[in-house]
Amino acid sequence: MKIYDYNGRKNISGDRIREARIRKKISQTELAARMQVEGIVIERDSISRIEIGTRFVPDYELPLFAKVLDTSVCWLLGLPEPDETSQIHTIP
Repeated sequence: MKIYDYNGRKNISGDRIREARIRKKISQTELAARMQVEGIVIERDSISRIEIGTRFVPDYELPLFAKVLDTSVCWLLGLPEPDETSQIHTIP
């Protein structure tokens, strides 16, 4: 499997994951433990690698990071939050 880099990083959410973790005042070890409770087997070292951008973050982990860190997937990705009044566009 080829893992792509984006501006020299393996993910775009690591900085935001770190920011949210620090805001919640939890350690990388505690974040890993909370993720494991949610069903994602991840170690403290993996959290560290995510935060510095050397580990890929699969799409199935993002919603659980958002849940554990009490934030949204959009925020973790640096995207604007969807507006409740905006229409969702689907591809026919």
